[in-house]
Amino acid sequence: MLLYLFFFFFFSSLLSCKAHPLDPLSPSEFIVIQQTIKTSNLFSSTPLYFQYIGLADPDKLLLLSWLSNTSNSPPPRQAFIIARSDHQTHELHVDISTKSIISNTVYTGFSFPLLNFEEQTAASNLPFNYTPFMNSIKKRGLKSSEVVCTTFTVGWFGEVKKSKRLLKILCFATGDTVNLYVRPLEGITIVVDLDLMEIVDYTDRFVVPVPVAGGTDYRSKKQKPPFGPRGKPVTVVQPEGKGFSIDGHSISWANWKFHLSYDVRAGAIISLASVQAHDAKLYRLVLYKGFVSEVFVPYQDPTEEWYYKTFFDAGEFGFGLSASSLQPMSDCPTNAEFLDGYYAAQNGSPVKIKNVFCVFERYSGDSAWRHTEIGIPGMVITEVRPEISLVVRMVSTIGNYDYVTDWEFKTSGAIKFTVTLTGILEVKGTSYTHARQVEQDIDLYGSLLAKNTIGVNHDHFITYYLDLDIDGYNNSFVKAKMKTVNVIDGSSPRKSYWTFVKEIAETEADARIELEAEPAEYLVVNTNKKTKIGNDVGYRFISHGASSISLLSDDDYPQIRAGYTKKQLWVTAYNVSEKWAAGLYTDQSRGDDTINTWSQRNRVINNKDIVVWYTIGFHHAPYQEDFPLMPSLSGGFELRPSNFFETNPLIKTMPFNETHWPKCTNNL
Repeated sequence: MLLYLFFFFFFSSLLSCKAHPLDPLSPSEFIVIQQTIKTSNLFSSTPLYFQYIGLADPDKLLLLSWLSNTSNSPPPRQAFIIARSDHQTHELHVDISTKSIISNTVYTGFSFPLLNFEEQTAASNLPFNYTPFMNSIKKRGLKSSEVVCTTFTVGWFGEVKKSKRLLKILCFATGDTVNLYVRPLEGITIVVDLDLMEIVDYTDRFVVPVPVAGGTDYRSKKQKPPFGPRGKPVTVVQPEGKGFSIDGHSISWANWKFHLSYDVRAGAIISLASVQAHDAKLYRLVLYKGFVSEVFVPYQDPTEEWYYKTFFDAGEFGFGLSASSLQPMSDCPTNAEFLDGYYAAQNGSPVKIKNVFCVFERYSGDSAWRHTEIGIPGMVITEVRPEISLVVRMVSTIGNYDYVTDWEFKTSGAIKFTVTLTGILEVKGTSYTHARQVEQDIDLYGSLLAKNTIGVNHDHFITYYLDLDIDGYNNSFVKAKMKTVNVIDGSSPRKSYWTFVKEIAETEADARIELEAEPAEYLVVNTNKKTKIGNDVGYRFISHGASSISLLSDDDYPQIRAGYTKKQLWVTAYNVSEKWAAGLYTDQSRGDDTINTWSQRNRVINNKDIVVWYTIGFHHAPYQEDFPLMPSLSGGFELRPSNFFETNPLIKTMPFNETHWPKCTNNL
């Protein structure tokens, strides 16, 4: 006990080091939070389990005031905690500097908080001490040593009464492969009560062949000739060194400055992203805060063993909790720098994720702009500037899928958001072995990818929270609709042309957007700031594919929980409590705390502090090339300056000097 208290006070002493108000919680702060709660006697009689510990959002106006005059005191650092004790969910706020509990509230709603690793591991181990399950394994000709089980959330399907905190457990065979997700033990479903940590329901409805292991192992050491196609190695060399600097969690590069933080639920959080024009010293704010708010993945199989597979990966499993340690030279190029992240274990102690982020400059051989002029007699003029950008990358591995998220900052003032899907498909065991057997089966719910293996149709909806503050926090949302105008007065040989009809959204009802419903551009502008010639400064959204919307019926329970996926873009009034697209409590949620329910308040958003929610959507019908692992599939969107600068900010960008490498030849 004395040794424990020594570490407590030792870590507490480290808090004297100055932290940026938006820095993620440090290991020493996790210790302070843990001990503040555990020594408070609030939970002395019952076990306490931490589900979420994160930085509480500082008051926005107070933070902006501090940024404008850092000689003032920064906002206090506080933590927001969700914990489980005695079958109840507690919300706590802790002041870290004073080591005091500010508030403790019991949540009384229907839903449940983020899962932690420890309880999922414990639940996954229960079947191996359960006789009916062991009998099911033997019936399939397997040994327990070659079976792995993992957790699946149960969803909500119209239950009126409050449910218990349940998980379903599904199991897979490994054998001669580590690619366990392609070898499901179909027909077995196990239900676990997490609070009691015991199996409360078990079914084994049928047996189909377990797909074979051969040819599914993806490890390089397991591959045999002939090997797959590849090009030649490519490396990145920066003869003048790195062009960015990292000071704590603040990053500077070219004409950008921003703050990078880690959260166990959101993963990467980008804050205070500000850009500078070439002719001005002032950095102008673009993005106050942005992060992945939710990832909704509904599978399209309504059968007993599959209907509930409608996951909210961020709110149920944690997009940050599932972050993978990035591999240098593979996940990120040779010129990358890495940052670590920390989250709280079930007991509140800090846990490190090494290399949770990488930051690097990227050049892919593309140009930022170019032009060749041959119209001037006797001259041929060619000017090209390379497109070099800065990328912040994180990979979240949630069960079978890997999500690579890139935040790409460009010298043009644009920010590009890209999500790349890869990993392993979730497949279904079947007795079918050839496509001719399934030609008349309209209830396949997917595609036959290999013998005894169906890849089930599914969706991925990745929703971003974007608190845009374009040159100030009072902004407006503009719909610039394209309208065809017919020339009917004979004034031109032309019969028609198109033009813009701009509408400023007055309330939230005016800013629920299905992108492909009509030709339009969508902008966030600051009507209080003008360019020299009088245009409103702003940024516009540009889709880069993956703009699918949900096809589920409005009354389907997963769709009620994720109603916002019927549109790709929503705008709501800023509210510090409205951060998570599917609600603060997502496990077994009922759709009563989501973007679309907030939007129903129809608050005024014209010339107000507003938040944009943008959803990247993929409909995924599996093909054989997706098996036994999936090649990368990418989509995203871009925030591009639109009258934010007086001219193209790259007009005075000078070309790089040509680098001559010794003993290198040009073999063209």
